[in-house]
Amino acid sequence: MTDQAKVLLIVEDDEGLQRQLKWAYDGYQVICAGDRAQAIQAIRAHEPAVVTLDLGLPPDPDGTGEGFATLAEILRLKPDAKVIVASGHGARESATKAIAMGAYDFYKKPVDIDELGLIVARAFHLHDIEEENRRLENGAAASVLGAIITAAPEMQKVAKTIERVASADVSVMLLGASGTGKELLARAVHEKSGRKGEFIAINCAAIPENLLEAELFGYERGAFTGAVKSNVGKIELAEGGTLFLDEVGDIPLPLQVKLLRFLQERVIERIGGRQPIAVDTRIVCATHQDLDAMIAAGSFREDLYYRLAEIVVKIPSLAERSGDSVLLARHFVTRFGRDLNPGVQSLSPDAIEAIHAHPWPGNVRELENRIKRAVIMADGKSVTAGDLDLQAGVVPSEDALPINLRAAREVADRKAIRQAMSRTDNNISSAAKLLGISRPTLYDLLKQYRLSA
Repeated sequence: MTDQAKVLLIVEDDEGLQRQLKWAYDGYQVICAGDRAQAIQAIRAHEPAVVTLDLGLPPDPDGTGEGFATLAEILRLKPDAKVIVASGHGARESATKAIAMGAYDFYKKPVDIDELGLIVARAFHLHDIEEENRRLENGAAASVLGAIITAAPEMQKVAKTIERVASADVSVMLLGASGTGKELLARAVHEKSGRKGEFIAINCAAIPENLLEAELFGYERGAFTGAVKSNVGKIELAEGGTLFLDEVGDIPLPLQVKLLRFLQERVIERIGGRQPIAVDTRIVCATHQDLDAMIAAGSFREDLYYRLAEIVVKIPSLAERSGDSVLLARHFVTRFGRDLNPGVQSLSPDAIEAIHAHPWPGNVRELENRIKRAVIMADGKSVTAGDLDLQAGVVPSEDALPINLRAAREVADRKAIRQAMSRTDNNISSAAKLLGISRPTLYDLLKQYRLSA
């Protein structure tokens, strides 16, 4: 069988146009067919990724019936094929019907070779993306730590670190941008630790400074106006368990001193209390802030940092997690579709392409929120790029391109190496073979680009 990624089937009864199209697509392995029987034979023999199909085929060259029958049979045999249909007969009605049947795109006759070439190139690109994401979905590890959906080696490395440190009695600091899943990872630390107490989470940035101390340490009756009864703080509530301090960089300096004392002595005093209370609570914290800069500026205590950061885990952004955006999007469509709009079952091709191309500055949280809204708004069975309010196939501006050819090559090298390592479950020999290079060369590239094996 020929390479699926480069096989283009042209179904066209005009032999002159066949030759013209074949000449125009010298970058692909082009197979030509003049009628339905030849087209189906080519589909079975070559399994093309992309098909251009003239709806006016013999014995009905002046109609579209034979063309639509061919389209239906092609999609039945190879549902993932990107079929681009053409007809000069009732173009608008034919386009609507073809797309409804599952065609990828539509163009009018007479053929504009350049315009059709762009459509074909985009169809091949999308087919590659879908093929890669099917591979990721069917891979051995679509999730880690029980709740985190990923197939990216960058995130799997984080998961391995969490599993190793979970059982150790050390404080863990999670560093990552907003929306990268820090609380999920903190909960995983607790669940893997074997601690019998509860997992308690508190967002230090969401509570006013004058109330944060009471939330953390609790207070005795009469400690301040309104304290009509004693209250247990979050540190005590997490006795025997884990306390997750999200946005720990927002804790004010005076309270940092009290937290440091707890970490050093494992005792607390409630506000208004005089009795030290021994507490066995493990601390996991997170922040998106630059704590080194805050320490230099005097707004975060260095001694507290070292108590909190006995183990530091850096969490990659969604853009750095190869293939995970579409993998997560499919997961969210299934989840939200079941609860909010049962008719929605999948992502359309243009949605997959748009999700793959989007940088996701808000990370997993942005993706989750956008998919949730799209599922609610979707009219058909599939979420589209329009439902997501994203554009498919957006070409970056010149300003967004790498600064020079060397930088562009590095970007391409990094992407290819990540994908090869992911495909081979980080097996160096297999990845090198997939990339067509030697093992020593791959080791050199991993070192040069500071990529993990």
